[in-house]
Amino acid sequence: MAVAPAAARPRPGGGRLFIIVGLLLAVLAFGSVFLLGNIGGGGALGGPTTSVVIAKQSIPLRHQITLADLEVAKASVNGNGSLANVYTNPSDVVNKIAEINITKGALISSDMLAIDLNVVPTGASPAYLPLASGYVAITVPTGEQQGVAGHISLGDYMTVIASSAIQIFVTAGGGPTLSGTVSKTVFTNVRVIGLGPASTGVTSASGTGSAATTQNGAATTGVTSSLTLELTQCNAEYMTWFLNNMTVRYTLESYKDYLATPPSQPDSSCPTVLSAGGVSGKQVDARYHFTTLVTGK
Repeated sequence: MAVAPAAARPRPGGGRLFIIVGLLLAVLAFGSVFLLGNIGGGGALGGPTTSVVIAKQSIPLRHQITLADLEVAKASVNGNGSLANVYTNPSDVVNKIAEINITKGALISSDMLAIDLNVVPTGASPAYLPLASGYVAITVPTGEQQGVAGHISLGDYMTVIASSAIQIFVTAGGGPTLSGTVSKTVFTNVRVIGLGPASTGVTSASGTGSAATTQNGAATTGVTSSLTLELTQCNAEYMTWFLNNMTVRYTLESYKDYLATPPSQPDSSCPTVLSAGGVSGKQVDARYHFTTLVTGK
């Protein structure tokens, strides 16, 4: 009777070889996925990364944002996400106003910000004005022709021009006979930190227009009636003298000429409010040389 041959036994170690080859292939596949993900600029499930501005600390409603409130971080887009309305440069966010309470670490978008306090809903107002040490706030009148037809807004920088008849600088005790009028720029890079009750055509940080409003939300017409400025106490005295004795007009500086950052340290020429010593026409002419413009000497 014929007997079937016995099945061949596998060679020792053959199964181990397949296991090792499988592990190597798995490691190679994982490495390829990781490498391709990094080459694409993000994780395996994310899109390209980009630098964006986030809140370094909690930012309250109606707070005027400073560099200290911001930092830059990396962010990526997944699926249909978009980074179109975010900021990549902190300087583009400085001086804008928070329309909502922004939590620490939140990505800041233009939908959260406004460039005019009047468009921000009333609520928890800032505990203090954004003044550097040694500076004070002073409110000055403005109007359509005096204040660039209402184009001066919160966070802008402006200049101040003073004009009058030159006779106001002639002393009562005599002196040269002077006639005519004189105009001169007396302040530059003056930071606007507040607006009066009326505004029109205000725009949010995202560029969308809004109806004219006041801080209580009621509709209004006309241009801003006053500007609140950041000055040293010494310059505030000069500003008051100009307002009382001369015609004052404002010009709006190009945003390209704004200070890179608002004042953060005391002014060495007037470090505290106690540095102010009073102003008369004599001090004004000594500082700004109005009569020299007429006499040439």
